[in-house]
Amino acid sequence: MGKVYYISKNVGIGLFVLAAIALTTIIALSIAYHKERIKNRGRPGDGASDNTSVPTPSTTPFTSKDPWDHYRLPDSLFPISYNLTLWPRLEPNADGLYIFTGNSAVVFKCVKETDLVIIHSNKLNLTGNQVKLSGLGDASAPTVDKFWFVVKTEYLVLQLRSSLAVGASYVLHTEFQGELADDLEGFYRSEYTEDGVKKIVATSQMQATFARKAFPCFDEPAMKAIFNVTIIHNPGTVALSNSRETDTADSVIDGIPIKVTTFEPTKRMSSYLLAFIVSDFVSIQSNQNSNLLVRIWARKKAINDGHGDYALSVTGPILQFYEEYYSAAYPLSKSDQIALPDFNAGAMENWGLVTYRETALLYDPFVSSTANKEGITSIIAHELAHMWFGNLVTTRWWNDLWLNEGFASYVEYLGADHAEPTWDMKDQIVLYDVHKVFAVDALASSHPLSRREEEVNEPSQISEMFNTISYSKGAAVLRMLSEFLTEPVFARGLSSYLNTFAFSNTVYTDLWDHLQQAVENTASVQIPHTVHDIMNRWTLQMGFPVITIDTQTGRITQKHFLLDPESVVHRPSQFNYTWFVPVKWMKTGVEQQQYWLLQKTDTNSQMRVSGNDWVLANTNVSGYFRVNYDLGNWERLLSLLSTNHQALSVINRAQIIDDAFNLARAKIVSTTLALTTTKYLHKERDYMPWESALRNLDYYILMFDRTEVYGAFQAYLKKQIQPLFGHFKSITANWTKIPEGHTDQYNQINAIAIACDVGVEGCRELIKSWYRQWMENPSHNLIHPNLKSTVYCRAIAYGGVKEWDFAWTMFKNATLASEASRLRAAMACTKLPWLLNRYLEYTLDPTKIRKQDATSTIRVIAQNVVGMPLAWNFIRAKWSYIFQQYGKGSFSFTNLVAGLTMRFSTEFELQELKQFKEDNLHIGFGSATMALEQAIEKITSNIKWVRDNKAHVHKWLTDEST
Repeated sequence: MGKVYYISKNVGIGLFVLAAIALTTIIALSIAYHKERIKNRGRPGDGASDNTSVPTPSTTPFTSKDPWDHYRLPDSLFPISYNLTLWPRLEPNADGLYIFTGNSAVVFKCVKETDLVIIHSNKLNLTGNQVKLSGLGDASAPTVDKFWFVVKTEYLVLQLRSSLAVGASYVLHTEFQGELADDLEGFYRSEYTEDGVKKIVATSQMQATFARKAFPCFDEPAMKAIFNVTIIHNPGTVALSNSRETDTADSVIDGIPIKVTTFEPTKRMSSYLLAFIVSDFVSIQSNQNSNLLVRIWARKKAINDGHGDYALSVTGPILQFYEEYYSAAYPLSKSDQIALPDFNAGAMENWGLVTYRETALLYDPFVSSTANKEGITSIIAHELAHMWFGNLVTTRWWNDLWLNEGFASYVEYLGADHAEPTWDMKDQIVLYDVHKVFAVDALASSHPLSRREEEVNEPSQISEMFNTISYSKGAAVLRMLSEFLTEPVFARGLSSYLNTFAFSNTVYTDLWDHLQQAVENTASVQIPHTVHDIMNRWTLQMGFPVITIDTQTGRITQKHFLLDPESVVHRPSQFNYTWFVPVKWMKTGVEQQQYWLLQKTDTNSQMRVSGNDWVLANTNVSGYFRVNYDLGNWERLLSLLSTNHQALSVINRAQIIDDAFNLARAKIVSTTLALTTTKYLHKERDYMPWESALRNLDYYILMFDRTEVYGAFQAYLKKQIQPLFGHFKSITANWTKIPEGHTDQYNQINAIAIACDVGVEGCRELIKSWYRQWMENPSHNLIHPNLKSTVYCRAIAYGGVKEWDFAWTMFKNATLASEASRLRAAMACTKLPWLLNRYLEYTLDPTKIRKQDATSTIRVIAQNVVGMPLAWNFIRAKWSYIFQQYGKGSFSFTNLVAGLTMRFSTEFELQELKQFKEDNLHIGFGSATMALEQAIEKITSNIKWVRDNKAHVHKWLTDEST
């Protein structure tokens, strides 16, 4: 059960009065709003406020001495509730702008004496009576002497003539107007065309610091409050918010009919989880649970075509699974999920109203692929996990974002596995998260999961926290924690944590406290140190260890793993980069008792072997570390792969390949040893080992596809892939059906894609014939959805203008977002430079490429060996514009920098990137700042690796391909 939130009698009366006032003045205020125009968008001057005149707020120059110069709110005031009314206009005004107007009454309590009210407000123009301050109960409000905006820290500041009384509650009334822009932030505008008619959706994205663009608010996660929301909107549209609607009334403003929708008060929650949407969307709903309203919302055509059915079918089971897993009931009365045409993130966990890109929620069984279906299930499971972990209980500040996102990234696999038990989703975390984040966390420029609060202050620093470390490393270390505590003990600790801190805020150590209590109440679980002591080493210092096992002596060592062993780590560690490492292991196929490596060097006599015995550590990759062995044990594992690879689990075959390649890059083992792990692949039919190998070999492609090494590489890979290509050709009756197994379907895609890339006989002709048949009959696409991405890309690469233009036409006419996404990526595969340059220019035009897709389109063009230099030149020429449009993004912007530079491996390219950094310091890099530093480090490492390995790799590939 959730903790009940109580307020004082005086505050309760005040809220009631405010609600009554808001309802009776909506129409009058709305008339005024309707007549408002956005004017004087420059910096207005100072003005005094006596609550009768209308002062004009000023913009103060930035200094560093005053409370409003700091990015964190003062701790003198705390919000209790908001009464918020918003009216988005879905038609442009006389100035050609889409606007919204609104009023807010925030009740706050003074907890420390102050003569200032500082509240977030960004890009809002105050209108009407602008700002009023009143007291609640017996409190009388001081006069507002003046107020002004601080642009840098995004504050509205009120200077009072006397101090507020500690313990008293007050109400700040504001009336405001903002632009309903298409910037994908705050309260914004999404556009789409249906049946030839342009439609407008007013929607929102508040995380992390954008609620202040919608209304003045205390916009920090610890400033939880209750929100009473009223939306004014056009007839024929529906308004949605976090809680259930209680009433929708018809009215008329200035001769224009409107609707007024009010909603139940929300639970006590953070401002970044608030959401409101006005659209003409429709919904389907589930009747499985009469006490909970579950709905899927989307464009009418999408719902009518059944594209929301799959999402609805898995939502109920996932919610029920989490209720059991957390031992806590779903905290709200409804669960809405909505697919938006324009949305910067993949999805957002707004409490009770989760927003998604259309590709992340809508599924067409006739057009969507297995990967689309898996992605939808996983994303829904991720966002619904947040309803408890993140929303019900919220971390106090963004430096602990990893706890919210890492946790959801871990348990999404559990939720998805419950919804689709035949998919073996729990294993996929190794490929999708653990191996993925190893690559980033092995850099000297990485950062700890939990950073110091003072490191994360500015909005760009907050956005930068939404990165692979927070999501994937967070998932990996929490999975490791769950493994060594056991899942039941882990879940009991979570339940205690969630029920104790419901509707409140925490720091990560609160979770360790409750997990430790669960351990102490379970006699069967023994750990060598407290949860605090063990986990602090994984969260407070960056990176991870590589453990080396000498099976001749039983000696075990650990050290900080760095891809470039010559790189310098400047970030100090109180633990001297040592970890408490839980090692699950086996000897010659027999599982052994878990071993803890608690220091840099230790000896375990049980790990000594003789004869043909072998040791494999980190079974099922349950721990967040890499493993190295003495050469003799490596040779025995390689021999096992070549003679009886199925003696090792699928996960551990993938692990051996991934560890070996990365140990080779770090100069711990030879590159020859790493390449030797792939020699057995001609016998391999399972997805995970092949996927692991191809991801690692992809690095060789990036480093060598512009050199003479690439010919030998293709010849070797052709030799390895031909049997897999033949296998799938056989079991699919010459490509006429799809494999039954979930991961087999993925490996069929690998077989076709690689076979075509390296020239396996018959593959390219097959691809071109499928695409040609579609071009001849555009309304009848016989290409299986699983294979579309592969076929589209390669057919366009092997073709010319005709194939590209056909894809463009089909992209513009696509009614399913996932199909449009496939075509958008495939058009980047052409080998014609002028077409790629034209495509790059399209990313600057939102009528051609939506803003949400611009940076990812540039990135996929850069993945093309022909497109890489074109995209690099394009970005350098357009950086100012691109930064202005997308610089506050999180993953999309950081991934852009990584994608552009992934092939860079020469000193010339490194100097170009450094010059680019120098030339654009005055513009900035926003949430890509850290990604830029990591790119420089990666390129430096690439240069050294190519210099040291090119000749050896070329010789080995030549010898093995004959």
